[in-house]
Formats: sequence, structure tokens, C-alpha cells
Amino acid sequence: MKDDNKSPFRDAGTDRNASEQVPDTPQTRAPAYKLAFADEEFLCRDELRPVRLQLELLKPQLVMDERGIESTIVLFGGARIPEPAKKDTARTKTLADLSKYYEQARIFARMMTEKSMESYGREDVIVTGGGPGVMEAGNRGAMDAGGASIGLNIVLPHEQAPNEYVTPDLCFNFHYFAIRKMHFLMRAKAICVFPGGFGTLDETFEALTLIQTGRMQRVPVLLFGRKFWESIINWDALSEAGTISAEDLELFRFVETAEEAIEAIENWDGAGERRGEIPGR
Repeated sequence: MKDDNKSPFRDAGTDRNASEQVPDTPQTRAPAYKLAFADEEFLCRDELRPVRLQLELLKPQLVMDERGIESTIVLFGGARIPEPAKKDTARTKTLADLSKYYEQARIFARMMTEKSMESYGREDVIVTGGGPGVMEAGNRGAMDAGGASIGLNIVLPHEQAPNEYVTPDLCFNFHYFAIRKMHFLMRAKAICVFPGGFGTLDETFEALTLIQTGRMQRVPVLLFGRKFWESIINWDALSEAGTISAEDLELFRFVETAEEAIEAIENWDGAGERRGEIPGR
């Protein structure tokens, strides 16, 4: 972590505090007088969007670097999937049946966090969207193991408080979906996807597209619940139509249990490689 006290210049925090102690005059009350970096109204202007994008990328990056986090295990999945003990509250029978994947996500996160603690919590750190359902299960499993986990929340029009199992100083809040997605994948050593809705599908296909096109190194992509995934997506039809290649179906694998997922991660062929050519083009 950088020690700002080594700089010969007066630091920004000191000037911000000093600027709040100036005499109350028409000039000091004017918006123009506020320090630009301490002026929330100014920072929220449309013209400052590039700056806000940069800040939102930089803040979590600095915090995770300071914590020494080098790699993560990503968990995507539905916010509406309940834990097994509460499956009777599910809105549909299908959601109630999918509660078994809450438990598998929790077990998987616990097992991966135990592995992470062998590297003092620097490798294989669980990261979720920080919300309920499968996300909660992931952070909860990490806490079961006594380790830390990351939550990447985003501001939504309805409720979206972080779940209580996210490590507090690794709990981030985003305005921009694009920057949030970058932080999901920037350190990803594996991507585990549980049943979910539009958000889960969006995140999954973006990751697969980046790997497919060689924009991202290949990492294990594991889809929990073959029956669910094959019921909502006809993967073979995409290949048969030629819109993807048969080799693209090898970019991911179906699993059912935490143990299967860990074995797949440990024995994944081609991890860390990047495609030079796209099959079928």
C-alpha cells in the first residue's frame, strides 16, 4: 500500500478538511468555490461519466490489491433461489426444487475457501454479486470456512442490500454494470454458474463470448444443473445451425455437485490458454 505521507506535497484530504473551515461568505457558499473532487453535484454531471467509470474501476482494484487478492472463483446464480430450509416460501415449485443448488453453492464456496486459506486468502477467493439466493450461499460458504469473500453489489431501483455474509471491507457497490462485470472476470480462475434468470444468463454468455473470441484466457466454466440448462438452452441446436462451432461446446462443462466442480477445476485442460483462431470461421 502506498504511503502518501512520503509525498512532499500537501495531501488532498487535508485541503478538503481545510476548505470546510473557511469563513461563511457569499463567495465560499457558491458551488464554483467547492474543490472539484469534493463536489458531489459536479462529479454527478453527465460530462463526468468518464471520470466516474475510471473511479469505479479503480476503487475495488486498489482495495483488492491492498488485501493481496490475486485470483478469484466466480459464482453466478439466481437471486430468487431459497435455501433448502426455506424452500416452502419459493414462488414456484421449480424454485423450491432448485434450492438444492443453494446448498451446493454453499458447500462449494466452503471447500474452495478452505483451499484459499492455504495461500493465506490470496488465491481462489469467492466472489459473488453480493445479493440473496445463490450469491448469499457463496458468501455464506466462505464464512463457514472462516475465510473472506467478495460481494459486487449494484444499485437497483428496488432493494439490493448486501447479504450479511459478505466480508464487510470487500463489499463493493457499483453504478455501472459494465465495470462490475470487469471486476467479476479480471481475477477469475474459474466461473461457476448456478441456475438463474436474465442476469445470470447475461453474465454467463458474456464470459463465454470473451473466451470464445480469445479476448480472455480460458478458465473452467462450470454450469451446475444439466437438466436446468438443457431445458432453457438448446446448445446442440446452436452448433448444428453453425452459429457456434462444435468446439465451442467444450468451453463449458455441466456438473451437479461441489465435489464434481472442484475436480473439474483441478483437471481442466487448456486453462490459461487463449484462442488464436475462432473455430468455424
